[in-house]
Amino acid sequence: MVLKLNNHTETYENAKKNYAEVVKNESSTPEQVEAAWNEMQDALVDSLTTQITERVANKNTDQSVLAARGANVLTSEERKFFNEVTRSGGFESETVLPYTTVDRIFEDLTSEHPLLSIINFTNLGTVKAEIITSEKSGAFAWGPVFSEIRSQLDAAFKKETFDQSKLTAFVVLAKDLDKFGPEWVEAYVRTQITETYAVALEQGIILGAGPTKYEPIGLIRDLKKPVDPTNGHAKKDVAGDLTFADAKTSIEEIGGVCKTLSQTEKGKSISVGGKVYFLLNPMDAWDVKINFTIQNSLGAYITALPFNVQIVESEFATKGELVAFVRDRYDAYLAGGVSVSKFDQTLAIEDANLYTAKGFAFGKAKDNNAVQIYSLNVTGTEPSGV
Repeated sequence: MVLKLNNHTETYENAKKNYAEVVKNESSTPEQVEAAWNEMQDALVDSLTTQITERVANKNTDQSVLAARGANVLTSEERKFFNEVTRSGGFESETVLPYTTVDRIFEDLTSEHPLLSIINFTNLGTVKAEIITSEKSGAFAWGPVFSEIRSQLDAAFKKETFDQSKLTAFVVLAKDLDKFGPEWVEAYVRTQITETYAVALEQGIILGAGPTKYEPIGLIRDLKKPVDPTNGHAKKDVAGDLTFADAKTSIEEIGGVCKTLSQTEKGKSISVGGKVYFLLNPMDAWDVKINFTIQNSLGAYITALPFNVQIVESEFATKGELVAFVRDRYDAYLAGGVSVSKFDQTLAIEDANLYTAKGFAFGKAKDNNAVQIYSLNVTGTEPSGV
């Protein structure tokens, strides 16, 4: 739409009228005409400056209000990109989404999906990745000033190279796309990719069988057992039973879980306070919440587990099992941008064009002791804190 700056100031309108009167007056000298003209032009510049300033201020205010209401505000690059998508009726050739849109996709992933908000995501920017990992514990020694350095970090550095797995989402765009503005197209595309990726990543992070199946190595997988060439990484053995039978039992059981998670597989102690999560199927989560919900003296109901352990739910969690893990001891890696291309294989969708949005991801626990699986045997609904 062409911008029209025609809401001029009163000063300009008066200057224009004055110029007209001077020009119409046959007795006006050239100097008087020139002066009136210059006055009118100065007033016009001031008028245009005022209008543009107000327009920009109003636009920024509107965008701020919309953003505060949860509406999406595009950058200039995003607006240009999605305007072109709207104009052409879709993605004309394989292209990479603006990096700011990709950032929003993964922001939405981690803010709207509980498990993904807990996982430590790192954007590596490459498909083939090489990372350096380590378990550090500080070693130190007292000594005289200027003496030789007697301490060093006790760190076992490990280099790992892996190929990230391709993660594909389908994007369906209506053929009459020109009816929508770029904000709607961007939100539509971003939401489709976000929701598809959310499901795939959550499934992979929990159940993924590893590179053999072109998947992440899930939380439930054992890193020490032999890898089956067909089925990938085997599932971890159950470490024990959790009953939460009463308050004392709950404290002992959860304390034991936290204690187990508070050391690496090499036996080095680590701090896990406030970082332990119990991953549960939604139905099992209710059983656990019931057991740990009490009514305080003010009549309010409070749900809290000992040692600040948090519950996270997922439909991909197996019923009857509890997966205990430390939030910063499972790493998920993302690769660069999200590329979109037209899906040219046979799949008819009426009045719509089909595209694929491809990204790359991988995930793996730091070691085999970062996650433990327990059988959940909760009986009754008597709150353990009562």
